Amino acid sequence: MSAAATPLAQRTLRAPSRATGVGLHSGARVELTLRHAPPDTGIVFRRTDLPGAAPIKVAAHTVTDTQLATTISAGEARVRTIEHLMSACCGLGLDNLYVDITAEEVPVLDGSASSFVYLLQSAGIEVQDAPRRFVRVLRPVEVREGAGSELKWARLAPHHGFTLSFEIDFHHPAVDATGQRVDFDMGSGRYVRDIARARTFAFSRDVEALRAHGLALGGGLDNAIVMDETRVLNEGGLRYAEEFARHKMLDAIGDLYCIGHPMLAAYTAFRSGHALNNRLLRALLAQEDAWELVSFDDAASAPAGFAQLAPAW
Repeated sequence: MSAAATPLAQRTLRAPSRATGVGLHSGARVELTLRHAPPDTGIVFRRTDLPGAAPIKVAAHTVTDTQLATTISAGEARVRTIEHLMSACCGLGLDNLYVDITAEEVPVLDGSASSFVYLLQSAGIEVQDAPRRFVRVLRPVEVREGAGSELKWARLAPHHGFTLSFEIDFHHPAVDATGQRVDFDMGSGRYVRDIARARTFAFSRDVEALRAHGLALGGGLDNAIVMDETRVLNEGGLRYAEEFARHKMLDAIGDLYCIGHPMLAAYTAFRSGHALNNRLLRALLAQEDAWELVSFDDAASAPAGFAQLAPAW
């Protein structure tokens, strides 16, 4: 007699996990507490410094700003730079989470998703008594912007799993010397090792201009890759041979998870960013025949690797 089928279930945190840091753009000190949330809650940010403020549930339509980061809003409350935390949640397969935050920007920590992975795994991941629902892409959807040397595009196509292919195109000696295309399969179980540690990056020539506009106030060599006209300035160099492209993929994973569910799709992109990634989600959701919500009553029928909890460090 065969064993009973085990449904692929939703996941949350077992215990609270806390961090303190500064916002990459605001430079403001912020405290972050990640908490258990019931099934079907999704990922919800709560501004504890704004009494009575509405909670902000992460969804494609709650993304209200994409200038250099992904920002979500509800009423007067907003939270900036959520993409690295969202990427970690996707990489570890977390569905439900309360994120209590004391300021308007998620702390940058080390500039990658690895610190968030550590916080989430340290709290422990709990399997819940509710089916995990996926957005399954049924036909290709693509968004494009610009032309010629300014062309950018992003595309979702049907796939039984979640794969990503991202290509960047920066004309800078330090970037040109690295791989500018990365392919990744989320079912491989290698998110923590191959993607999570890739840091955000900036050019030193742009930093002063950003700061003059109230951006990058919390950035530095301890939480970003910084380059001058020819080289990487960080003493330890790069963490991956293709760290620039890997970080753009890390961002894309976080941006796509803003749809509110894990995806079954093949994502390909060229020079995409936060704005185009959100446009892609909205374009998909606007076409009702292009997607459906599905769950797996038997985890064995889910894509390879999706039923396993992500391994610890």
